[in-house]
Amino acid sequence: MKRARYHVLHETTYQYSSTVSLAQQLAHLWPRPCAWQVCREQALVIDPVPAQRIDEFDVFGNPLTRLAFERPHDALEVAAQLTVDVLARAPRDFASSPPWEAARAALCYNSAPVDPDLLKACRFRFESPYVRLKKNFVAFSDDCFPLGRPLLEGAQALMEKIFEEFTFDDTATQVATPLLDVLERRRGVCQDFAHLMLACLRSRGLAARYVSGYLLTQPPPGQPRLIGADASHAWLAVFCPVNGWVDFDPTNNVQPGLEHITLAWGRDFSDVSPLRGVILGGGQHDPEVQVTVTPL
Repeated sequence: MKRARYHVLHETTYQYSSTVSLAQQLAHLWPRPCAWQVCREQALVIDPVPAQRIDEFDVFGNPLTRLAFERPHDALEVAAQLTVDVLARAPRDFASSPPWEAARAALCYNSAPVDPDLLKACRFRFESPYVRLKKNFVAFSDDCFPLGRPLLEGAQALMEKIFEEFTFDDTATQVATPLLDVLERRRGVCQDFAHLMLACLRSRGLAARYVSGYLLTQPPPGQPRLIGADASHAWLAVFCPVNGWVDFDPTNNVQPGLEHITLAWGRDFSDVSPLRGVILGGGQHDPEVQVTVTPL
């Protein structure tokens, strides 16, 4: 199969314990335009109707919607409906990728002219709010990156290591759980596993970015159901100076393909949260999120 078409319904509901008088929200709910997917239809239903809505792009090139609410409200409902075509990606020869040390050296500063793609990749080498650089992550991934190993083979080995040694547990962590705790407990969710792999790669001086998106809800006949379906999903992409950006999904130990719908990418979850903002009032509140991905 060379392509697949999906309908995505992403519903977020906030029920506030006290009235919200003012609010501003940022939404990453539109699929990012890229070579392997095309968004055919999109609609955003919001209740109450915002006083202002601005559709633009963020600093990473992701579609971004800014919402402003200036009237009192006790609840907020945001429903994004999408029809997306996902195209098959060209296979990569991992063995032909350069040694990981060479990839790291290419990302280091020198006086020679810098390739624009390398320059853009460099911003994904450093610490970010949820991804710290520690020797612990280097030690954890040492056996995946012996001297001279091709970069993409090392990344694949690291993906397999996380998949085999960690348990998916949606009660083990929260958004802000430190990665060192995740490493110690060996439990977490897709966001944790993506952040952990990012930390291992960046701690070695490599460039890697966080990717948010969705998974197919029901797999094709005869194929196993992927962990993380019916929810927002997360994986990552590694930058290779020769092969470009290559995606890896450590939660499911696969390379993202026709079953992965890309929404946005950034340094970590904090850059591409589906919906976040600031409110005046509201009291206690927790969002209820439902995601359904249906093949058409």
